[in-house]
Amino acid sequence: MTLVIETQPLPLILDFDGVVRISKTRVTLDTIIYAFRDGATAEEIAQQYPSLSLSDIYSVIGYYLQQSEKVNAYLQRREAVTATVRKENEARFDPDGVRERLLARQVRA
Repeated sequence: MTLVIETQPLPLILDFDGVVRISKTRVTLDTIIYAFRDGATAEEIAQQYPSLSLSDIYSVIGYYLQQSEKVNAYLQRREAVTATVRKENEARFDPDGVRERLLARQVRA
C-alpha cells in the first residue's frame, strides 16, 4: 500500500475586518501565536479553546514557524490598530474615575 501525500488547506480565514481567524471560529491567529510564544503547547491551547481542533492548532503553529516574518508583520499591524482604537475609545470615554462613577451610581440606586 502506497502512502498518498495530500496537502491540506490552512485553517485560516480573513474576516471582513481584516482579522485572521482559525477555521470558522472566533479565535484569532493572534491568540494562538501569542499563546505559543508564551510557551503553551498545542494541547494546552486546545484545552483553553475547545472550539479548535488539535490538528488546526498544529497547522497554524507550523505555518507560523515557516512564515514567521509575515506573521510577525501582521501581528505588528494588528497591535498598531489596537493601539489606535484604544486611543480613540479613551478620547470618547474618559477611563479615569470609572470605578468611582460606577460605585457612586450603585449607592444612589
